Amino acid sequence: MTPQLTILGWTLVVAIVQILLAAAARTQETGIAYNAGPRDAEGPPIGQLAARLRRAQNNLYETLPLFIAAVLIANVAHRDGALTLWGSGLYLGGRVVYVPFYAFGITGRPLIWIASLIGLALVLWAILKPA
Repeated sequence: MTPQLTILGWTLVVAIVQILLAAAARTQETGIAYNAGPRDAEGPPIGQLAARLRRAQNNLYETLPLFIAAVLIANVAHRDGALTLWGSGLYLGGRVVYVPFYAFGITGRPLIWIASLIGLALVLWAILKPA
């Protein structure tokens, strides 16, 4: 397995962690009884931390399918190399750092998002550049 596919695997772990963090924050706000029940009635309003974690999760979902496809295409087309390695690492690193920055309202989040997008662009460039 290539390092790029390993990075892709770790990116999926980050996605699962984000799901769990958002769910845990919501459960802490509403209590286990609400979350374990059928949730037929609307629950209490979502709190700031849970809302931020949910938005960070949604933000990941906007680019994750593109990243998955790009890494897999690069692998199948035998276009992996330095560009895809650096791009994959930059994407994963950006996504990991993005979560606490968003959750705690730390300034600089857009720059981290741009860094992860540049990582995705590097993988795409490796696929699309002339051979």
